[in-house]
Amino acid sequence: MSEVKGKSSTGMDENVAALVTYVFGLVTGIIFLVIEKESKFVRFHAFQSILISAVYIILNMVLGFLPIIGWLLTLLLAPIFFILWLFLLYQAYQGNLFKLPVIGDFAEEQANKFQP
Repeated sequence: MSEVKGKSSTGMDENVAALVTYVFGLVTGIIFLVIEKESKFVRFHAFQSILISAVYIILNMVLGFLPIIGWLLTLLLAPIFFILWLFLLYQAYQGNLFKLPVIGDFAEEQANKFQP
């Protein structure tokens, strides 16, 4: 299911711009959310990148306060999120509007109503 139509307002192809939103997570997500004027596809991936990055940061902080078990879980969290990150990069580049459970629906809702 390809959602890509062409170029984003950044001058990049939509799939490339969507991929870049995930590269540095929160940072590139916010940058593309601010600069993207037209593409809902790119804005969706920017929102999803911001949200998944925030979830990762919060989980790391919360688990970091739990002795031993929390610390062990943070060790498992990093490779899981790394694999998820690679998967999201791939999906964005392929032009797929892949929605993560809960986060994806919220990101889509925000991308549809957000106007910079």
